[in-house]
Amino acid sequence: MDRTTLPARTMFFALITAVCVQPLLAKSDHQQWVGTWASAPLLDAHAKPADQLVAPGTSGATLREVVRVSIGGEMVRVRFSNLYGTDPLVIGAAQIAQTLKGAAVVAGSGKPLTFHGQTSVSIPAGALAVSDGVPFKFAPLSDLTVSFYLPSPSGPITEHQLGNATSYHAPGNVAANDTLETPSTLTSWEYLNGIDTLASADAAAVITIGDSITDGAKSTIDTNQRWPDELARRLQADPKYRHLAVLNEAISGNKILLDGAGPNALARFDRDVIAQSGAKYLLILEGINDIGRLHTVPDGATAADLISALDQMIVRAHAHGIAVIGCTLTPYHGAGYYTENGEAIRKAVNDWIRNSGAFDGFVDFEAAVRDPNHPDTFLPADDPGDHLHPNDAGYKVMGDAIDLKLFTLKPKQP
Repeated sequence: MDRTTLPARTMFFALITAVCVQPLLAKSDHQQWVGTWASAPLLDAHAKPADQLVAPGTSGATLREVVRVSIGGEMVRVRFSNLYGTDPLVIGAAQIAQTLKGAAVVAGSGKPLTFHGQTSVSIPAGALAVSDGVPFKFAPLSDLTVSFYLPSPSGPITEHQLGNATSYHAPGNVAANDTLETPSTLTSWEYLNGIDTLASADAAAVITIGDSITDGAKSTIDTNQRWPDELARRLQADPKYRHLAVLNEAISGNKILLDGAGPNALARFDRDVIAQSGAKYLLILEGINDIGRLHTVPDGATAADLISALDQMIVRAHAHGIAVIGCTLTPYHGAGYYTENGEAIRKAVNDWIRNSGAFDGFVDFEAAVRDPNHPDTFLPADDPGDHLHPNDAGYKVMGDAIDLKLFTLKPKQP
């Protein structure tokens, strides 16, 4: 054999190897997990032992929870939280499927979920568990159903209370069934904490953090009419922004500075914003409940307190490369906890959001929904009657008020 041909042959085989391997490396290097749906966990403070999902001595129970995703994909993983549990949460079996209607899923669409290759998982108190990735093709803005079997009593329940969507509860292990026979219904999401999809390198998540106005209070159940839902629809309708998911991390009743309806926003910030898969943009609409507390605590939060807290969120998000968009607080004159002092604080905070330059951008929700003849109140057409929350029409107005060009911004440098 002519030894002079060895380097050429070696180079040839090296080139062939590189050509064969490089596409696989490129595919891996150019994909990432991005959240397509999420919810903020809470403790079910109203549950009593007799109200637990699984009664002692029974065969256990299956929860079937329906969610509306934002971006689509072909691979998913599902996150379950036992944040407020005092004992391990055992999930005996779980699957994800395409929703048909109500408690029914599309026949044959279900894919079992595993955890490190196992069909069950025990989640320690205070912890969460992320399933293995499973091939599962689903469309943007589609409804998915996650079913999971709890074989034993679960203890304190970690849930998102204002799900504004119907979920289902049935005895026994029926997680893989296409339909459930006469299930009980819930309007909260128990233990289900998020769904991620394997997406392209340019995909990212828009996080919305707030209170009931972002959580969708007063919107029609099972219709996905929250303003973050409208934002997700608009992003999917524009080819330039279809790579962006929307994750709603609001908690009804939440405050920036005080615990109550869940931990205060500063305390839950790392968990509900920074830790979300693919987080790149953050919209903040929070503070009206801190202001409303002045109705009973006149020396409560000041404008300076709220502005300082919002600035802390900006600093922490920027440290993780997340652009922050401030949202002006909507009118609340006529609401049960309205005060003149609170109104002055709301105006001062809104002025800072618009004019300080602290945020990377802002959305003027106040201007979108206020009555031009009475600027401190909601437009009657957008007000369900409590003068605090929007109705479905008002939520659409809010979602439509967001300039999509905001989602080309980069975080400001310190």
